[in-house]
Amino acid sequence: MCDMSENKKQGSKHDLEHEYWSRRSFMQTLGIASVGSMMLGSKVLAASKPSLLSYAISNSENDNILILIRLSGGNDGLNTIVPLNQHGLYANARPNIYIPENKVLKLTDEYGVPDHMKFVEKMWGEGQFKAVHAVGMQRQSLSHFTGSEIWSNADINTTSFEGETTGWMGRYLEDKYPDYLLNPPNSPAAIQVGNYGDLLFSGEEIDYAFTTSNVTQLEKIATSGLQYQVEDRLFDECTYDKQLKFLRGMANTTYQYSGVINEAYKLGKNQVEYTNNDFAKQLAIIARLIKGGLKTKVFMITLGGFDTHANQPVVHKKLMTTLTDAIGHFYDDLKFTGHDQLVLGMTYSEFGRRIFENGSRGTDHGKAAPMLLFGGGLNGSGFVGNHPNLNDDVDSRGNLEHEIDFRDVYASILEQWMCVPVPMVEEFLLGYKYRSLNLGITSCRGVLSTEENVIKLRDTTHKLIYKNNFDPYILLELSNNSYVKVDVLDLNGQKIATVFDESVFQNKLEIELLKDVGTSIASGIYIYAVEVNTKRFTKKFIVK
Repeated sequence: MCDMSENKKQGSKHDLEHEYWSRRSFMQTLGIASVGSMMLGSKVLAASKPSLLSYAISNSENDNILILIRLSGGNDGLNTIVPLNQHGLYANARPNIYIPENKVLKLTDEYGVPDHMKFVEKMWGEGQFKAVHAVGMQRQSLSHFTGSEIWSNADINTTSFEGETTGWMGRYLEDKYPDYLLNPPNSPAAIQVGNYGDLLFSGEEIDYAFTTSNVTQLEKIATSGLQYQVEDRLFDECTYDKQLKFLRGMANTTYQYSGVINEAYKLGKNQVEYTNNDFAKQLAIIARLIKGGLKTKVFMITLGGFDTHANQPVVHKKLMTTLTDAIGHFYDDLKFTGHDQLVLGMTYSEFGRRIFENGSRGTDHGKAAPMLLFGGGLNGSGFVGNHPNLNDDVDSRGNLEHEIDFRDVYASILEQWMCVPVPMVEEFLLGYKYRSLNLGITSCRGVLSTEENVIKLRDTTHKLIYKNNFDPYILLELSNNSYVKVDVLDLNGQKIATVFDESVFQNKLEIELLKDVGTSIASGIYIYAVEVNTKRFTKKFIVK
């Protein structure tokens, strides 16, 4: 504790000197004075205005938004989409946990949903629900950790020890915002609630999501615009408390998107009453941000508890009620402003469950399961693909085999909803030659999608290498004659040197990043900015 009387005796001048020294020390320690950015968690955030390039890219496609809803633990598909045309086989396989026919809301003669998923029946009638049958992958991992990793990085060769370290959404956003390091977009590229360590939004250098640890933290940011509370009443007159208050205030200033989120939250308004639980609260906040004009393209939220090894009837019913009630309220809320036509929701889970119940009135880890899609952009309700036959499409352990690769769903949404040209979709999915699914989405008509147009959009590839373990070079591959300029910048965006600036006529180019810089540059992290014709992209590199 601080001795308040002693502090007062020392006088205000002494306090001011300590306050000034403390602030300067904090700035020097954190690198704020010289760098203009600071570390928050694992991210480096810089305060800078969006460039015209970033603004043009972020507004070049459409206003479509994607909500990724992770059902953590492995959702049971058979108790989600009930196969009425195989109900006898289904009931025999799980006599204590099946959904009776009189408890099924019939969507078609073949399929229905449990009656606790009443909002699905409503959205089905409004043309805003689709289910993709039997989604999975070859060599399905039944590990929660590895399975989740694969669904995030889209690398089916991932094991417990190694795999792709970027996410499929991270690769998409990295391409969408090539100048992100120096000129981030006006709104967060993505917002993620929870799931620290998830690879979904990871790029080569940074994570593209504005991530909060839970919905409570997101709500505080949305309502206050601050990452930390800094009200005077929370602090006494101790020097330490003043330092802490200053540090938190600096974090709030640097964490620029907090203010953007707060402005959208104030402009938006919820117009329906949501169920009182954390999952519904996440969607309520997102609806308000969308209606308030936030231009974030992708949101990710999680509903946990789907590892239903025991007591599944009670647990799964509660989870699916929570999920579908919140989604129903969310889309009812968006209808007031017409945003329900612009927001596509998609559920996914690391794996499904087995056909047969276990001895604990639950189900064990399995393979294929349905993915659920919601929103007005679907242009009608329906089912995609074929439901597996409960006799024939089963392995020796009672696992349903997949019919649709999960990457086909990802790719179809990138192509049909996010309007990404086909070759670029394949690049984001690590070269996977996908099968385009008929999701009924028509929002991308007229968008460039041919190989010729893609070349115009992406005519350059680049690779950073270090010769002799310390000399940084970049290798450029150009598809045609180009004007190329390469600058070396510090982390504040100030140019240190131009190391290349000329028109070239060869396909491959090797450029030394420390050319004309020599020994004058100190060890540390820098940025190189490559301009090829009218396209510019940036990347960090290290000087040892």
